[in-house]
Amino acid sequence: MLTSLFQAAELAAKLLQVQEQKHSIETPYGVVTVTIQGTPKPKRPAILTFHDVGMDHKLCFDTLFKYEDMCEIVKNFVVCHIDAPGQEEGAAIYPVGYQYPSLDQLAETIPSVLQYLNFPSIIGIGVGAGAYVLARYTLSHPNTVEGLVLLNIDPNAKGWMDWAAHKLTGLTSSIPEMMLCHLFSAEEISGNSDVVRQYKTAILNSPILSNNQLYWNSYNSRRDLNLERGGDHTLKCPVLLVVGDQAPHEDAVVECNSKLDPIQTSFLKMADSGGQPQITQPGKLTEAFKYFVQGMGYMASSCMTRLSRSRTASLSSEGNRSRSRTLSQSSESGQSPPGTFTEVTC
Repeated sequence: MLTSLFQAAELAAKLLQVQEQKHSIETPYGVVTVTIQGTPKPKRPAILTFHDVGMDHKLCFDTLFKYEDMCEIVKNFVVCHIDAPGQEEGAAIYPVGYQYPSLDQLAETIPSVLQYLNFPSIIGIGVGAGAYVLARYTLSHPNTVEGLVLLNIDPNAKGWMDWAAHKLTGLTSSIPEMMLCHLFSAEEISGNSDVVRQYKTAILNSPILSNNQLYWNSYNSRRDLNLERGGDHTLKCPVLLVVGDQAPHEDAVVECNSKLDPIQTSFLKMADSGGQPQITQPGKLTEAFKYFVQGMGYMASSCMTRLSRSRTASLSSEGNRSRSRTLSQSSESGQSPPGTFTEVTC
């Protein structure tokens, strides 16, 4: 019996590898590498990911998309991972003086990807800089985005005090150290966990560190998204904002939440997640994502796992709520208290 289970798992892994396809797609702002998992499903959006600085799509999303329960989602959707120009594994080093795209320009690489792959609509999952890119894209192309999951998003441009602090930090810290502080909290870095050591080693030893620095510079030069609750310049699709309870970006995500439509937006603060919930708590994020897409009508309620069912039961006594408000409750003032997922034993 045990042998047959191992054989089945090995077969499933091989099938996923066979279905994975890579494409190099020309865009107005450089060539982007795209990795496709699965096959397009009729009348369903593609799940499209965009990674954070100091990473490629593998470092950012492999832990999440290889999590056992995520297989249920992957077989229901085609998944499209975008690597920002020059950030993919094996990328050529850009010459000195190369003008790297701004985050706004990176957002405009997405239409070329969707056109090339013939994807009419997406559900976006972005982390950090990638979350900003997807939000910027959605503001310009709202009709192609059915939903967004944004982790660690900072919608604001750097103020002069932030800029000065960044410059001073740069005098005493290297670029890899600054990127690490962007990805993980000070507590996580001082704790020097296996995850932190793994990503520190990956960043320090990156053969394309100069390319990584270009993406980092673009992130630190981002414009303000100018989101306006109740105005025309806002995200009009269902949005799930996610941040870890020890994340360095918690305040920025809370502020972003205050600028979005509370009817369309859920705010999820994940316990024991640190700066990278998709890496440190893939199970909890998978649960939240399943719940999110179920609310959009794409997965049957029978697919709900123990945690989702328990969460639904705990909210049912408070009355029916809209699909985007089930993960966190919104007050009349528009400030949504953070919803925290915890392990549930049934």
